[in-house]
Amino acid sequence: MSSHASSPAPDAQALPWWQGAAIYQIYPRSFRDSNGDGIGDLPGITAGLDHVASLGVDAVWISPFFTSPMRDFGYDVADYCDVDPIFGTLSDFDALVTRAHELGLKVLIDQVYSHTSDDHAWFAESRASRDNPKADWYVWHNAKPDGSPPTNWQSVFGGPAWTWDARRGQYYLHNFLASQPQLNGHNPDVQQALLDVAKFWLDRGVDGFRIDAINFSMHDPEFRDNPPAPPTDKPRTRPFDFQLKTYNQSHRDIPLFLERLRSLADRYDATFTLAEVGGDEALVEMKSFTQGDARLNSAYGFDFLYADKLTPQLVCRALGDWPGQPGEGWPSWAFENHDAPRAVSRWAAPEHRAAFLRCKMALLAALRGNIIVYQGEELGLTQVDIPFEQLQDPEAIANWPLTLSRDGVRTPLPWAGDAPDMGFGSAKPWLPASEDHRPLAIDRQEADDASLLHFTRDVLALRNGHPALHHGALERCRASAALLSFDRIADGERIRCLFNLSDQTIDTADAAGSPIFAVNAADTGTLPPYGALFLSC
Repeated sequence: MSSHASSPAPDAQALPWWQGAAIYQIYPRSFRDSNGDGIGDLPGITAGLDHVASLGVDAVWISPFFTSPMRDFGYDVADYCDVDPIFGTLSDFDALVTRAHELGLKVLIDQVYSHTSDDHAWFAESRASRDNPKADWYVWHNAKPDGSPPTNWQSVFGGPAWTWDARRGQYYLHNFLASQPQLNGHNPDVQQALLDVAKFWLDRGVDGFRIDAINFSMHDPEFRDNPPAPPTDKPRTRPFDFQLKTYNQSHRDIPLFLERLRSLADRYDATFTLAEVGGDEALVEMKSFTQGDARLNSAYGFDFLYADKLTPQLVCRALGDWPGQPGEGWPSWAFENHDAPRAVSRWAAPEHRAAFLRCKMALLAALRGNIIVYQGEELGLTQVDIPFEQLQDPEAIANWPLTLSRDGVRTPLPWAGDAPDMGFGSAKPWLPASEDHRPLAIDRQEADDASLLHFTRDVLALRNGHPALHHGALERCRASAALLSFDRIADGERIRCLFNLSDQTIDTADAAGSPIFAVNAADTGTLPPYGALFLSC
């Protein structure tokens, strides 16, 4: 049994728009294709925004659409201030922002500040010599006397985090692909260039940023070796897993740059900054990056994204890490995203998925913090098994078959169940669509009042209609083997939220109050498998 209490809920009138917001993540390549080339694009997103707005979310977060060679599908940026032609043009982006704002949706975009593509003009200049104006814009270092890399640091995608460059006669650092050289985040000129990028997009009307892998943005200038990680029972699929990432990331000066970014964002009305933070010390860094009023607004980590099981203990532990103390940042939560396998495929047996999907969506809507719905999550899409010969993801190809491919969560969104391409816009999309997704298509679920799509709208309306659920404090998080319960409180309202996270019926003694929302035929005496109950207390 575990419990905690959070500080009193803020006054709703004083809240910024993003506090308690529901955010819908769009992966552009797979959302909707407007020109039949097999790749989703910005006009496709614009055409699909009515669907997104109908869910009752507050904002869209759009994954990278910038100029890129696409070796890591846009997270290798070759020009921060332009749109890759496969996605459209800057005018298309402007039209997207205009339409989103007409629908009452805020627009968040990714910013990738830790690295660029090796095709970026900055890197071309940096590698040309050791004394040019951008020579120190990336992380360069001499070889050891024996010619080996400067440190033992390992890349997330496998192998050393250093690649030799004969033009400079030095190694350059890359924490991800060799084609993603690491920016020198310590360099004031680099910081200013990145702030200029942020200003460029703020001036075009974006409402905030999701900041990718920000804890990788600064390295140890002394170039010390990482220590080995302690023994573990978990399988290690990459050399990266054998080290503590003490020196290649997470430098203590990162928050100082984030303060500069927040200062810029605060000059624009209603801007939101969200950090993505993974790794062994994620919670410590998330707290540091969002501390006080001068750093980022929120952060989300990986509590749920790679969890093998959804348990009451996991939920209480994650919520307990953000009790709402003075000066503490605001949490954000996601159960799945473009990097993490579909939650329903990780957490529920096939025969229980229909019930589980409703319980999962109700739980997401009840969490204290911002919630992020990944495209297709509102439809209950499952993880797709992509054959090796059709894989596109470089990480999956390098580590096959030991990792669940990121491609399996990036397949095209099904819009029309009877169309050959499921309404995506092209007969041969960049990743194969799954026939399992055809009955889950948007048009079919629109026609079925009992569908998960309609349920998602209902549960988000419940969240939006109750201050306690939207932005309230959280108290009494309790976890037993199967039963999860907690209270949400705001504006004189207390709502008790009960969830059965198992496939067995359980009795509950905690169901005192008046039911306001029941999931999977739950009642005050029993919770059926994956039943949930919201009670006014």
